[in-house]
Amino acid sequence: MPETTAPGVRGWLVPVAGAVVLALLPLVVSPYQQDLIVKIMIFAVFALSLELLVGQTGLVSLGHAAFFGIGAYVTVLGSPEYDPGSVWKLLPLAMLGAAAYALVVGALSLRTKGVYFIMVTLAFAQMAYFVFHDTKIGGGSDGIFLNFRPVLELPGATVELDVKRNVYYLVLGGLVFTYGLLALVLRSRFGRALAGIRVNEQRMRAAGFATYGYKLAAFVLAGALAGLAGFFLAAKDAAVNPELLSWHESGAVLLMVILGGIGHLRGAVIGAAAFMLLKEFFSSHGLVGWLADHWQLTLGVTIILFVAFLPKGLIGLGARLRGAKP
Repeated sequence: MPETTAPGVRGWLVPVAGAVVLALLPLVVSPYQQDLIVKIMIFAVFALSLELLVGQTGLVSLGHAAFFGIGAYVTVLGSPEYDPGSVWKLLPLAMLGAAAYALVVGALSLRTKGVYFIMVTLAFAQMAYFVFHDTKIGGGSDGIFLNFRPVLELPGATVELDVKRNVYYLVLGGLVFTYGLLALVLRSRFGRALAGIRVNEQRMRAAGFATYGYKLAAFVLAGALAGLAGFFLAAKDAAVNPELLSWHESGAVLLMVILGGIGHLRGAVIGAAAFMLLKEFFSSHGLVGWLADHWQLTLGVTIILFVAFLPKGLIGLGARLRGAKP
């Protein structure tokens, strides 16, 4: 069941405990492992943004990477050439840039349904991809580099994002913010309206709800949060390239949501972690040997097996082991 019911104390225990564990991990993990966890958290934010559309509103999009990539590109293009940019300026700029494109895409694509909606969102994403890939605005196929990572200005202190641990806690804060925001949204009147649209849009229209406006608002919010993930990736890697907007990225984040369990915020986070860890495992020569040269194949087969044996996603594993429905 999607997470649309009022949360009790137990409902918050797992997310809060998870956030505490993540906050303590830099004290015990290696720099390489810390970097991997940062990447997982970034894609967890990305997956959460798509979960709002797929799991909570019933809108399957194959163009969500466009907003992710635009957020990353806006971060780099909006940064000063000779000085570090401010997080307080670049982060909202990245989210607004992604939200603006989501508004355009959503206003047009939401007039279609089903497979037509999927294809229209894919077409808009490919348009954005080729704008950055084939023009000088985004450095062409090679992408562009960030001369200086942004700085976070706080009262009495300036946090440099050149320090990996500072990036870690900034991304963790973004993940906590995204999860908390969506949890509150889904338990509001707006969230319940989205749940009703997912179940039966025609009935919601008959009840007097302007379903198009609700779906467009959800689409724009999802785009803005994808832009937030794009900002984090640009700040972490100090470089962006057009592949961030490709349909491969849209497909990958959709797989994360499916793998974790559609209809659950925790499922999106679990799915992102599982996907990234499986990818890391199957692409490591030290762990799987020559199979690492064919990691796409082994990863694909593994995901197929997961979906076949866990149709409710990884979040339903506990209930499956107990012999009950999740």
